[in-house]
Amino acid sequence: MAGRSSGFVAGLTAAALAVVGFLAYQASASAPSDLSATPKSPGASASASATSPAGPTQKPKDPLAIPASSGSGQRVVYALGEKRVWLVDAKGQATSTFSVMPSTVHPAPGAYHVTSRSGTVRGSDGIQIEHVVRFTSVDDTAIGFSAAVDGTLPSPDPARKTGGIRMKKADGNAMWLFATVGSKVVVVA
Repeated sequence: MAGRSSGFVAGLTAAALAVVGFLAYQASASAPSDLSATPKSPGASASASATSPAGPTQKPKDPLAIPASSGSGQRVVYALGEKRVWLVDAKGQATSTFSVMPSTVHPAPGAYHVTSRSGTVRGSDGIQIEHVVRFTSVDDTAIGFSAAVDGTLPSPDPARKTGGIRMKKADGNAMWLFATVGSKVVVVA
């Protein structure tokens, strides 16, 4: 039995040495040829330049941060590309942010004001909607925020001209309480 266990241990030792040897080979293959070389720029290290050849790493953008190009003060911010809305208070702090389902007709980037509101109506797509907050129109299509009464958030039919920017019911409630007639709406790309 002792011979068997010593053979087993010898096999494990040989396997471990093989793994260590392989890892050492990989490390030496990726090391620079001259380890004594000084970094090319002050404060730079060889390991930093090896991990980010394109330059210093940047802090990742907070996906929920209010777009910098949206102005200041109390406002609703609608980012077309991000399909997201922020409700921003007078101090410039987001009180709420949520994703939305864009309509087929989009407003141009710029500043607008809420022109009208409706509690419950039928949308241009035929769906019963609530908490409608309109802020502009494009080619006779009213553009505004709303929530489907049934709570759904379907993609719009691309064959129809619709201006309803849809959101979940809870987000529609928040928008309704926040964006009264005359409230500023900023659309950014």
